[in-house]
Amino acid sequence: MSTEEIVGPEERDDLHEHFRFEAGSGQVPLRVDKFLMNFVENATRNKIQQAAKEGSVWVNEVPVKSNYKVKPNDVVRVMFSHPPYEQLLTPQNIPIDVVYEDDDLLVVNKEAGMVVHPGHGNYEGTLINALIYHFENLPNNSSDRPGLVHRIDKDTSGLLVVAKTEAAMTHLAKQFFDKTSKREYVALVWGNIEEDSGTIEGNIGRHPKNRLQNTVWDGEEADKGKPAVTHFEVIERLGYVTLVKCKLETGRTHQIRVHMKYIGHTLFNDERYGGDKILKGTTFTKYKQFVDNCFKTLPRQALHARTLGFVHPTTNKEMFFEAPIPSDINDCVERWRKYGSQHNG
Repeated sequence: MSTEEIVGPEERDDLHEHFRFEAGSGQVPLRVDKFLMNFVENATRNKIQQAAKEGSVWVNEVPVKSNYKVKPNDVVRVMFSHPPYEQLLTPQNIPIDVVYEDDDLLVVNKEAGMVVHPGHGNYEGTLINALIYHFENLPNNSSDRPGLVHRIDKDTSGLLVVAKTEAAMTHLAKQFFDKTSKREYVALVWGNIEEDSGTIEGNIGRHPKNRLQNTVWDGEEADKGKPAVTHFEVIERLGYVTLVKCKLETGRTHQIRVHMKYIGHTLFNDERYGGDKILKGTTFTKYKQFVDNCFKTLPRQALHARTLGFVHPTTNKEMFFEAPIPSDINDCVERWRKYGSQHNG
């Protein structure tokens, strides 16, 4: 065996890590190509097998073939000789809605459908592509993403704060880490929530079967997830759906989407978590047509980051911003109001 074949990727400066996954302690032996298909969005088995053939799939610092069986606690990495596309950032002249800006930071109202940062399958047209076009020398966060203090999902609309200096990045990131930032979301969810308000607590981690979803882990398996707390309050009950506001104590990936599903109230038209099907209501054909029209009116999950509060990193003053609920959510809610008045009157 040649020297090059036995050195780890850290000692090979011609290799770049594209993906890294650690198998859980309960991992059942599974071929590495099947394992990676569960993790990597849009990947085909053919591509993964080709990557393994080229020596690009590594387990515990050693290249493996596609039939290698992943075992508990294995560290699986996909290594290529070129940097990940998301690191090759291209400035793009994409309009962004800046609601506030000073020398230290800016607050952006992100539209639904815009990805926040480049990643697998989305290498252009992201908020970061727009930011590096409009603003020079943005500081990198711990993941080497310029300006980003936090993120929201592609199909979630609403407010984000962006740091313009290293000091602002450090100060703001600490506020999010310490849970002192204030964030409130508005969501339309399936079902009639009977309580006027409540708190959802449940550790959030990767779904064991669908790696593109997260789930709540509780009981003896709680350590498979990270602690997450969501407070909710009913704004309006609309029969088969409810409009709520949610305040986050933690910032886990898909937190509101996962927590609301956990209590039986999946977000309306949330395709990834099953909210794009009729979960409450009648079996009448006219009702199905009505819901389909609502899905067309609001072709995404019904979630909007409405408010954002934090302490300014230089002035130490409390800053508070609010973004109006977008027309697609408003129009959908209005449809439900009319439906309710016609069928309950």
